[in-house]
Amino acid sequence: MDDLLGTKRLLVVAPHPDDEVLGAGGTIARLSDAGAEVAVAVVTRGAPPLFTEDAAANVRREAQAAHARLGVGRTVFLDHPAARLDEVPHHELNRALGDLLREVAPDTLLLPFAGDIHLDHQLILLSALVAARPHKADFPRRILCYETVSETNWNAPFMTPSFVPNVFVDIAAQLERKLEAMGLYESQQRAFPHERSLAAIRALAMFRGSTVHRAAAEAFMLVRQVI
Repeated sequence: MDDLLGTKRLLVVAPHPDDEVLGAGGTIARLSDAGAEVAVAVVTRGAPPLFTEDAAANVRREAQAAHARLGVGRTVFLDHPAARLDEVPHHELNRALGDLLREVAPDTLLLPFAGDIHLDHQLILLSALVAARPHKADFPRRILCYETVSETNWNAPFMTPSFVPNVFVDIAAQLERKLEAMGLYESQQRAFPHERSLAAIRALAMFRGSTVHRAAAEAFMLVRQVI
């Protein structure tokens, strides 16, 4: 069977800096350790008046440091406007992600979840799925959606899809690196019991792990796999 751990080229699409670590930091580290080429695309950038240029530049530096800790080989910043992605024509986002997929040629693609409460996440998922359509010989053979605390868990279950994971990655050996990488996002740190605190992130990994009798895990929903 074509297993996730056999990934050769991984692309993780993050709506905002830190989503990739929250949702898949342990998996990134594990696949990098196994020899996969790992690329992370951060789709948006904060811009005035919602964000200062200094803040945007700082979180970009934090992202690069976090990615280095996890073994990411390439980080791409697409620089679409954060929290204003609904102002970007859909075809432009489709094209940007399509160009990226053709360049990286991933066999495994990790995306935000359809039910995330943040509109940026929803729009990026739609455009990434357009870009990843299997209408040519080369396309991602495996697509999974990751969970992002404070986005995936705050949807309205009677209106939007609920995150019900069916793929679990054992990250017991990578959990500390994931937490170290998240710690490098100093501007995004919160104190417990905030759900984006390091303590809460650890607790989620332990909970996901316990559901499959592992010390720690990250959970995903499989969109497509071609074997």
